[in-house]
Amino acid sequence: MIDKFDNKVVVVTGGTSGIGLATAKAFADEGASVFITGRRQEALDAAVRTIGGRITGVRGDMSILADIDRLYDAVQQQHGQIDVLFANAGGGAFAPLGTISEEHYQQTFDTNVKGVLFTVQKALPLLKDGASIILTASTTSVSGTPALSVYSATKAAVRNFARNWILDLKDRRIRVNAVSPGVTDTAGLNDLFGGGEQAKDTKDYLAGLIPAGRVGQPEEIAKAVLFLASDEASFINGIELFVDGGQVQI
Repeated sequence: MIDKFDNKVVVVTGGTSGIGLATAKAFADEGASVFITGRRQEALDAAVRTIGGRITGVRGDMSILADIDRLYDAVQQQHGQIDVLFANAGGGAFAPLGTISEEHYQQTFDTNVKGVLFTVQKALPLLKDGASIILTASTTSVSGTPALSVYSATKAAVRNFARNWILDLKDRRIRVNAVSPGVTDTAGLNDLFGGGEQAKDTKDYLAGLIPAGRVGQPEEIAKAVLFLASDEASFINGIELFVDGGQVQI
């Protein structure tokens, strides 16, 4: 087996569960030295054990600039460069128009927009020329969802970061792409849908709306991220890659 990312240094924010965890493990399995972040030390330690290989966990909240600095200090001390940055940390909650609080707005934008912006900007001194940046957007940026307008707006912003940053970074040949998952079977989604049978019923309903006839798995999103980060995608830049079973195409 050829380790496509052998001797590569990869940073995955929000790497303790779901898509981030699956992607970090996929990179590690391909020979990369991987750094992951998470806000809770217990979850971070568990993820490091699950991923194995050359993995380093750095506790941090990517909406806090000092935590981002601590992440890159750790990378600098061990490697001094980054080949792939997967700015994945994010989240959201339901809040219909009329009930949106300033706290809900601020928390969602700080996590999903501010966090992504400064995760990428602060990585620039470490990113190699020709590096790859992948941002986690969402199908919600192009497809309306009741009570999810604030989250959807943040993901539309993330998608547009990719469009603009490819111009800012063109002289360094750094590619920036966005991956937009559809409904994906993660613990975070289960919590968003209320957990237990309620979450299962919601996912079953949504699966019926997806041409593929099912919800996605984190490992399927991870494969798309690895493709965008690989040499096979060397002429792919600024795109939004939907990994959603065809959901937003109908």
